[in-house]
Amino acid sequence: MTTTVAAAGLGTAARAGVEVRLENLQRRYAGVTALDGLSLTMAPGELVALLGPSGCGKTTALRLVAGLEQADSGRVVVGGEDVTGQPTNKRDVGMVFQAYSLFPHLTAWQNVAFGLQMRKVDARQRRQRAGEMLELVGLSGFADRFAHQLSGGQQQRVALARALAIQPKVLLLDEPLSALDAKVRARLRDEIRRVQLEVGITTLFVTHDQEEALAIADRVGVMHSGRIEQLGPPTTIYSRPATPFVAEFVGLTNRLPGVVRGGEVDVRGTRLPLVQPDAADGPAIALVRPEAVTVASGGETAAGPLVGTVIATAFLGATSRVSIDLGDLTVLAQLPTSEATALPAGTRVRIAIRPDPVLISRDEAAPERA
Repeated sequence: MTTTVAAAGLGTAARAGVEVRLENLQRRYAGVTALDGLSLTMAPGELVALLGPSGCGKTTALRLVAGLEQADSGRVVVGGEDVTGQPTNKRDVGMVFQAYSLFPHLTAWQNVAFGLQMRKVDARQRRQRAGEMLELVGLSGFADRFAHQLSGGQQQRVALARALAIQPKVLLLDEPLSALDAKVRARLRDEIRRVQLEVGITTLFVTHDQEEALAIADRVGVMHSGRIEQLGPPTTIYSRPATPFVAEFVGLTNRLPGVVRGGEVDVRGTRLPLVQPDAADGPAIALVRPEAVTVASGGETAAGPLVGTVIATAFLGATSRVSIDLGDLTVLAQLPTSEATALPAGTRVRIAIRPDPVLISRDEAAPERA
């Protein structure tokens, strides 16, 4: 194994990504199905995020790739090699978990070099490689600090450097940012993506945070009950969800009662096209994104099915989320902040719904977020 690759040369040439295949993985615990025939193919160098609520099976999938658990059936194939029966130390994977798990009695560079020491790499090469990895994650000036002298974000960077130091074929990230505060989490999320692209390593990222998944991944797999409900680019997952579960789990969604007739759904007098126009006629819940709702406060605001009162506004920066009471239900509208500031609580408004194709839900419970 080459151990002295210069940091500046850490690209796809240094470690070309490998294909990773999860083939029909089944895993049960005491009669409870954690994975129900999960299949996933990751292209070389791709970052795939598994997203879903607690108990959906995403961490179980990662642990099967790592070799920390064994599947009841199915295969894990890395770079064309079936590693299903191999122990963790034979799989050539790097892992970063929620807990930093740094050795408190070792300095940052010694923590990074630990895996190399276990592989009998000589001391000079270990120190050089550790220095390169710390430079890659922006911590070259912190090499001689102990864990208690580093912030949480810095410790997690050291953990990432340690995982990459051994030049693994696959990088596994199990909710590595959830213990950090929001600002550090966003900054480190972008740093992980930068490093992953620079190294060119195939990466499986597990999270329950949809913002993380949509921001960092080449593709997102939304999991539900041990299966991948939808797999695709982040923009597709958000703008064209394949199922009601995905639509309700990813992003905010208004649930508006309506009636399906002839390939459209009538919502309070507004007819909206359906994503699945062959849906049977009858009562249904239309799933409408807040950004598809527009608001007007001028003109006629007498009582009507689309007239209501602003009850709250949540400032989100460039945009704001306005809650509108229509009497029998509350609708969320996402507006430019410049428009939302003109709609204080108590303002009578009329809403309109953009005629985008919508999904409908019939009897499905809204997914719980972790």
